[in-house]
Amino acid sequence: MKRLAVAIISGLIFGLGLVISGMMNPAKVIGFLDIAGNWDPSLAIVLAGASGITMLTFRLILKRQRPILDTKFHTPTRTDVDSTLVVGAGIFGIGWGIVGFCPGPVYATLLLGRSAPLVVFVSMIAGMTAFKCGNAYVAHLRGKVSAQGGVA
Repeated sequence: MKRLAVAIISGLIFGLGLVISGMMNPAKVIGFLDIAGNWDPSLAIVLAGASGITMLTFRLILKRQRPILDTKFHTPTRTDVDSTLVVGAGIFGIGWGIVGFCPGPVYATLLLGRSAPLVVFVSMIAGMTAFKCGNAYVAHLRGKVSAQGGVA
């Protein structure tokens, strides 16, 4: 029950921050991304505030033996930058620049009843599914090649 309460409170805080900061407005986001044109730097304050608070609180929280509502911290184990990360970040940036939504605001704006966020949401799910299926297919092909004595 505590986990659910924390999840609800966290979601409310996140959603409130999205609305107040203007992150749910695609025009504002696109204005921020348009650094070569009519740049709107206001979302840089949002980014700096979020990053600063996160850096400070993570340092404090990770000093604990374990989280309050879990048995261990779930922190990233990989820190390398590989081609998948670079390509994925580039594709994410292209999508973000085209529509002005990143995933959090898309979820939040679904409740507003507009069609654009729904189209973006369905397209995001389709893209993630295509990637997952493509990866599974490549792994399957590599397994077949290995099983036949070839190089995986």
